[in-house]
Amino acid sequence: MASTAELWPELDQIPKAPPTPAPPSGEDAAGYGPPAPLQGFMQLARELGPIFQFEAPGFQMVIASGADLVAELVDESRFAKHVGFGMAAYREVTADGLFTAFNEEPNWQLAHDILAPAFTLEAMRSYHAAMTATVRELIAAWNKRAGEPLNVVGDMTNLALESIGRAGFGYTFDSFQRSEPHPFIASMIATLQHSTKMPDEQAAEREQHENNVRFMHELVDDVVRRRQDSGDTGTSDLLGVMLNTAQPGTGNKLDLTNIRNQITTFLVAGFGTSAGLMSFALYYLTKHPDVLAKAREEVDRVLGGDLDADPTYEQTAKLRYVRKVLDEALRLWPPAAVFMREAREDTVLGGRYPMKKGAWALVLTPVLHRDQAIWGEDAERFDPERFGPDAVRSRPAHAYKPFGTGPRACIGRQFAQHEATLALGMLLQRFDLEADPGYELTVGEPGFFMPAGFTLTARPRTSTAEGAAPAAEAAAAQCPYHALQTT
Repeated sequence: MASTAELWPELDQIPKAPPTPAPPSGEDAAGYGPPAPLQGFMQLARELGPIFQFEAPGFQMVIASGADLVAELVDESRFAKHVGFGMAAYREVTADGLFTAFNEEPNWQLAHDILAPAFTLEAMRSYHAAMTATVRELIAAWNKRAGEPLNVVGDMTNLALESIGRAGFGYTFDSFQRSEPHPFIASMIATLQHSTKMPDEQAAEREQHENNVRFMHELVDDVVRRRQDSGDTGTSDLLGVMLNTAQPGTGNKLDLTNIRNQITTFLVAGFGTSAGLMSFALYYLTKHPDVLAKAREEVDRVLGGDLDADPTYEQTAKLRYVRKVLDEALRLWPPAAVFMREAREDTVLGGRYPMKKGAWALVLTPVLHRDQAIWGEDAERFDPERFGPDAVRSRPAHAYKPFGTGPRACIGRQFAQHEATLALGMLLQRFDLEADPGYELTVGEPGFFMPAGFTLTARPRTSTAEGAAPAAEAAAAQCPYHALQTT
């Protein structure tokens, strides 16, 4: 494989970050490395500009974040998705799933053609009821803990995984009935963290890592096997689509190994995107009372005060200001903070940086989303009005890429956005939210950006809370997913 220097012939033109020292060996290697490497890259981008090179023991890369350069990198005629760096390391878990498949692997196109119709905006109607039932369980859990500090990231992770499992595969992790996270969650987070560690650390924990991967695969294989044994030939959820739908034009279907890879991909990518998105949105709402008041006014107007009535699909679509809040949270802290692009042929980036075919660059999305040439001098400020219709139309599309770009952008973005809008609307309808006034935002990087240590208290709203807890608890008790056997 060619080195970065060989693929970027005039690499010395690109500003270089200060050298990173070699990792220590032996016992001193434990915990080596910055706890927040992507935020370290963000700081380097502020210091070195819209493009720079970074070198650490064992690898070297070019990092771009300026909007003008990204406008070229997202041009599908010149650049394609690059699977490398931490993403390639995660292939042990998801192999040729949609997110980690190499461009030349045939299963990517096969799976994309089969699954794309199941992820359209209109397809969200079929998942809406399962999503709503899951939010009801979260509401019941918050009512039981009214006034207590709530672990926001933990609860949003449970909500995200339950929504994907139930709506996508007819499976429940039973998250809101457990005192500890489901073992799948622990294994998933451990494998994500493993993929970002230095080689010495990876070697030291190899056996545990393999056990985690094996556990995840066995659980997913069991879910698929149960569906097959049931004789269900329907396509009402993602698993049904994958088992029973053929690729248009060829008649080809996904094999069982690739179906496992896709399910694991959806669980991993979906948990990170949705949980991070909702957690940051709740953080910003509690820190901006004016925004919270405006969002609540919309929720009360659109959803009303009947807490026994679930929001409809159409009502959820009308929560436009709530959606702006979510879009702005995604701008400042996109949970998936990078995507990578490689040159299809020899080219020149920005008119001055020659790249040979196969040369790649990492796009640092949170810095792109703060480019003052696009977003203004107040780009660091949280302001949902940036996503009003006129503002969106006046802004170039390449300036906002929280879900990646091109045909290989996150296929589940409609799922994550609908789920988050529904959940945030139902929570605002029922609770007064208050964050710890002493909390300062600390962004963790457990594979995705998350507001680390963020807690809030939720109290049933005095104006609409009467009957809220019994209604939510009754809905949770009647949830059909409780009848499913869990692992």
